[in-house]
Amino acid sequence: MTETKNTNSTLSLLKKKALTFFSKNGKLSGQVILTFFFIFVGIWFIKEEHNELYQIKNSIAEAQPQWVIIAFLVTFIYIFLQGLMYVVSFAAIGAKITWKDANILFLKRNFISVFIPAGGITSLFFFTDTLLKKGTTKTDVHLASAIYGFVGIVSVILLAIPLFLFSLLEGSVSANEWIVLGLVIVIIPLLVLSFNSLIQKGKLYRLLLKSFPKIEPFIIDLQEHKINRTKFLKIVLCSLIIDIIGIVHIYIAMKALQFEPSLFAAAMAYVVAVIFLIISPFLRGLGAVEVSMGYLLIQYGFSNMEAVALTLFYRVFEFWLPLFAGVILFISKIQKLLLRVVPALLLLVLGIINIISVLTPAINSRLILLKDFLPLEAIHASNYLVLTTGLFLLVTAAFMLKGLRMTWWFALILSVISIIGNLTKAIDFEESTVAFLVLCVLIATRKEYYVKTNPRLGIIGLQTSLLSILAVLIYGVLGFYFFDKKHFNIDFSLSESIRYTFQNYFLFGSDNLHPTGTFAEHFLLSLKISGFLSFGFLIYTLVKPSIIKNTVSPQEKEIATELVNSYGNSSLDYFKTYFDKLIFISKSKNAFISYRLSGNFAVVLENPVGSNTQETSLCITEFDQFCYEFGLRSIYYRIPEANLKTYTELGKKYFFLGQAAVVDLREFHLEGQNRKSLRNSLKKISDLGLQPIINQPPIKDGLLQQIKAVSDQWLEETSRKELLFSQGIFLWEELKNQTIITVQNSEGKILAFLNIIPDYAKNEGTYDLIRKTNDAPNGIIDFMMVALFDYLKSKDIIYADLGLAPMSGIENPQTIQEKSMKYAYEKVKSFSHYKGLRDFKDKFSPSWHNQYIVFTDDYDLIQIPRILTKVIKP
Repeated sequence: MTETKNTNSTLSLLKKKALTFFSKNGKLSGQVILTFFFIFVGIWFIKEEHNELYQIKNSIAEAQPQWVIIAFLVTFIYIFLQGLMYVVSFAAIGAKITWKDANILFLKRNFISVFIPAGGITSLFFFTDTLLKKGTTKTDVHLASAIYGFVGIVSVILLAIPLFLFSLLEGSVSANEWIVLGLVIVIIPLLVLSFNSLIQKGKLYRLLLKSFPKIEPFIIDLQEHKINRTKFLKIVLCSLIIDIIGIVHIYIAMKALQFEPSLFAAAMAYVVAVIFLIISPFLRGLGAVEVSMGYLLIQYGFSNMEAVALTLFYRVFEFWLPLFAGVILFISKIQKLLLRVVPALLLLVLGIINIISVLTPAINSRLILLKDFLPLEAIHASNYLVLTTGLFLLVTAAFMLKGLRMTWWFALILSVISIIGNLTKAIDFEESTVAFLVLCVLIATRKEYYVKTNPRLGIIGLQTSLLSILAVLIYGVLGFYFFDKKHFNIDFSLSESIRYTFQNYFLFGSDNLHPTGTFAEHFLLSLKISGFLSFGFLIYTLVKPSIIKNTVSPQEKEIATELVNSYGNSSLDYFKTYFDKLIFISKSKNAFISYRLSGNFAVVLENPVGSNTQETSLCITEFDQFCYEFGLRSIYYRIPEANLKTYTELGKKYFFLGQAAVVDLREFHLEGQNRKSLRNSLKKISDLGLQPIINQPPIKDGLLQQIKAVSDQWLEETSRKELLFSQGIFLWEELKNQTIITVQNSEGKILAFLNIIPDYAKNEGTYDLIRKTNDAPNGIIDFMMVALFDYLKSKDIIYADLGLAPMSGIENPQTIQEKSMKYAYEKVKSFSHYKGLRDFKDKFSPSWHNQYIVFTDDYDLIQIPRILTKVIKP
């Protein structure tokens, strides 16, 4: 009984929660249900009409080319007018934007509207940053966008009313049109009431203010704005012209598909489609528009097949082409690396299309037409040529990502062959069109393919490939010539052996070769595989990129050392000639850059070392050109804020990395309340009888052995590994020649040490390794740091560089990267050691200096953490 009660109470609770959810989210639930309804209708339609889909495909494929071209032109006019409508919308409230910015705004919002709920409306809130940077206020942007969206709906309603009245008089209004008319009648008052409520501070105004109090300034600004009536009428006129363009698109579809055209049917179909587009919550009306428009066209006398064909043709030019233009726009704004990805993907697609095209039957009517112009042998040869091209396109696509210039030439040639081959094998203009588009993309992105190939390796590869090709050809010729007649029922002559070898080597095949057994079949297969592999190896060696040297010559090391000694000005300069770095020397030999390679990135340690600012800036430019030629991307690590201007003037970007601590030794003291904990730590260490020892170079081997034991124990105890790049590791020979401060007990056991390294900043000193044993007392590091300060003071050094505290120091984060970094620094447990590092350095009251990572493209941000992780490993 109790169990039954529990079950009933659980069901009651679930029912209550469900009712609560639907009451609060009724609109969203309705939108989802409506979306799924249209999707299911679309699926049902495809299932029921699958026999007619083949006819629809043929109907669209046979569209008249001149009308297709006109449809393309009308689409360009449609996009232009959308941009113009934005321009006029801004002008109506006294703001100004360029037609270029307006068109970009339309294409971006049109693209994003497909992927967000109620995209036609919500997309109007996106992509405002560009306009804000050019001086347009946020209120102007949102108000103009609201006018644009409002007029877009009003113009369709203005167009719909006379059309429905005419249909009513004609007595041809269907049930579907009555529904749309009802929606029109409902939408108009809702728009008017909503606008009046906002202006007159009615219920909608109070509801919005209660739900979103932050929008109050915007609404007040909206109420105070005066809209120019003359320009507002221009917006309406522009929107009506756009609607007429939509009707024209449907009419063009009728002409292109050679159906009986009807301007009135086109107008009604357009109005119905747009009304369903307005009320469709998701996917920009995808499904709803097709179903409603197709149904209405059927009411006006078109067959099911004709209605669907018209709808699909119209949607290609009204929906898919502007959407594709938006995709291209986004890609053009993203990283240059993506401009390599797109051609590579297109080549991959073209390769697959070529292979499928050869393996599927040709259209018979086209073959009959082609035979009047080309012999059958040439058509067969074209088939094999397209197949071979498809296979090599798949190989070439992989190398396109590396930005190789030679690969680009191969891709270009293969695309041209694809265009010609598809036309001469079966007049497959669809495949040729794809190949032509790929060719256009390759030409447009040609500047992205600049990586040089290795000439020496290319020559070796060419020699090897030619030898392998010759070997395979000899194998084929001898095989055919000495074959017994029974294997192919042919007694091969020498010329026939040569011809059949070449045909099979290049995968063309031979129609009159019919192997009679598995031995002959395996021979042909081996010949084709050997041909493909040997020719593929030839391509590989020709497109293989240059190999960058990964060692520093003695001459480079000497020049870099001299430059550091003469012009060094940073605590990091010591590590710029460290064993882990490669060195790039400017042409003038007055500056150099220190970097490490990781993948296709060259990570530079801080600024170049050079004789002056002009030389260092020139060195950066030359290094970037060097990276460009070898397909590398440059990242500059730990750039001080004072030097950012040099990089931004070269078009680079940056983000906050952390803050470096520098102690002014003239102001450092142990007096005062805020130094009490530090004094206590030092007293505790002194009371234990520990003392700091300054060990001057050369350091004895016995001492090095002791501090090596301390270092090893510290690494093991803390589960850490040696790190490089902006810090050093335990190198016996390096430490032997450095001043080392140790802390040891009365028995002479070393409990902690640090080594002082050269600091090339004026009047500054710094250290590198700072390590202790696991039994060292707390506070021993503080004790050793104070000993370091005292030693530096004795050498008349004014400043002590304590190094970087990563991620710390962000007070008012502005960008998403800074906000994420601040959150991780403060909240994420795995980053807590950075807070500990900051707190340790803060004990000594240093001044903090911002440092940054400089990069070229936003895409680099995604890879920087992974790249830096690899770079700091030995």
